[in-house]
Amino acid sequence: MKNDIKRAIYPGTFDPITNGHLDIIKRACKMFDEIIVAVAASDEKNPVFDLETRIAMIKKVTANFPKIKVVGFNTLLVSLSNELDANIIIRGLRAVSDFEYELQMGYANSSLKKELETVYLMPSLNNAFISSSVVRSLLKFNGKIDHLVPPEVVEYIKKEGL
Repeated sequence: MKNDIKRAIYPGTFDPITNGHLDIIKRACKMFDEIIVAVAASDEKNPVFDLETRIAMIKKVTANFPKIKVVGFNTLLVSLSNELDANIIIRGLRAVSDFEYELQMGYANSSLKKELETVYLMPSLNNAFISSSVVRSLLKFNGKIDHLVPPEVVEYIKKEGL
């Protein structure tokens, strides 16, 4: 049975969550009743942080967001949307290079489930250049990441010695 709750899924690897991701989450909270941050296992991407760590970081960063639920998944996004009764997908677009990939994924998802809508949000200009891969590159060389990720992530990384 469908309800009137506007529930959206914000999927990604979040390896780690960045200020850009958080910007999208905050703005999505103004549009939807519930945001499910769906953390992909993404074993093929060889994430630096394991799934449980990525979920824990996101939960810590979004602890004061009443509309947020965080889940891990290792299935097709369409299957997850069926399981969670959510027909809206949120995706962030930083640059034109993101658009082509995201457009293909949006069409692929809608070919599998016609009710599925994808909403594309651009991060605020000051977060437009931030990506998890930039953060990981900096971490590899002990570079400064404080301006790229939420303070809770910096604290978590330092505490865990990651």
